[in-house]
Amino acid sequence: MNPDITSSAAESTTKFFGGEPDTLSEQVDRASGFLSDAAQYFRSALPSIIVALVIAVIGVFLSRLIARTAAKAFSRSNIDGAARSFLESLIRIILYMVVLIMVLSLLKVPMSSIITLFGAAGLAVSLALQNCLSNLCGGFIILFSKPFSAGDTVELDNTVGKVQSISILYTKIVTFDNKTVFIPNGKVSDAKIINYTESPTRRIDLNFSISYDSDYAEARRLILHAIAEEKLILSTPVPVVRMSSHGESSVGIDVLVWTNNDDYNTARYDLIEAVKASFDQNGIVIPYNQYDVHIKEK
Repeated sequence: MNPDITSSAAESTTKFFGGEPDTLSEQVDRASGFLSDAAQYFRSALPSIIVALVIAVIGVFLSRLIARTAAKAFSRSNIDGAARSFLESLIRIILYMVVLIMVLSLLKVPMSSIITLFGAAGLAVSLALQNCLSNLCGGFIILFSKPFSAGDTVELDNTVGKVQSISILYTKIVTFDNKTVFIPNGKVSDAKIINYTESPTRRIDLNFSISYDSDYAEARRLILHAIAEEKLILSTPVPVVRMSSHGESSVGIDVLVWTNNDDYNTARYDLIEAVKASFDQNGIVIPYNQYDVHIKEK
């Protein structure tokens, strides 16, 4: 762009809009001068504008081609689906920004102005969308550190359920009573995460109480028999059945057994029901809370 032409056009504009012509002929002369300078400016800038438009069209086409190629490469890899979507969007945005900077450079927009513009825009967006950026970073951490995956059963932010999906901003969990919970990824990345399905097996922890008058050895034998009869309970690791406490009105017995993750709830309920039935049939008493009251007479 010619600085003299730009300066002349600016002066003509100032004279045309800012001045007060004395006669109609002066007004017409100034208008024609402004239009002449503007036409000369566009004629001189036209090659740069055409080249910039061509570069923009080619750049957008190549950006889409590269983004599609990257998407195909990601689909053949082991990257999680949500991570693929995030990376594809990120690559597309970066390529479009490169094309925009090239076009502005061809139009001879100073790079300092471009950098200042992007910096101001980034600052404004970061201040306005602070929570969203926190969730975005949290989603990035989750997708690539992989503390859990879709389909895992987790305890997260006091919510227990199965992970339905992991998006860029939220993690979707479906609880066992079929409630859908959306937890911001910013909280997820900072929270304590318990993944119940990271290992293929899971331990069932139970506690049974029997009366002090009941035979502990017989109660233990009945529990071990119920464990042996339950097909969903694993024999390795070896089940543990031990006395755990002497309560106010009962003796506590801890039971620790292992099962596959998918069988956890079924095995737990079956074992509780089997032990209760066995205790009833063999006279092992599960006591109520009892209090001894002593009355002193004067």
